[in-house]
Amino acid sequence: MKQQFDALVEHLVSGNIFLEEAIELLERKMIERALQMAGGKQTEASKRLGIHRNTLQRKMVEYELQNGRQRRKTVARAVRTARKKPSAA
Repeated sequence: MKQQFDALVEHLVSGNIFLEEAIELLERKMIERALQMAGGKQTEASKRLGIHRNTLQRKMVEYELQNGRQRRKTVARAVRTARKKPSAA
């Protein structure tokens, strides 16, 4: 397996793939595979990956995978942030 990984690294570096892009590719594929192996169960997939479920959901939204939950402000928080604070004169 190490030889396969080393060959992949060599291929990525030789192909002018930047580190950030390679990380995104690896993360996306690992998340897709873990979700597939877990039957779509995010808690189980996050355990397989060794990350918190919230981190998995954030990455699912980032990579537009399945139905990653988007964070929404609660109504109270949205109203609170919409109000302007009085300025001190």
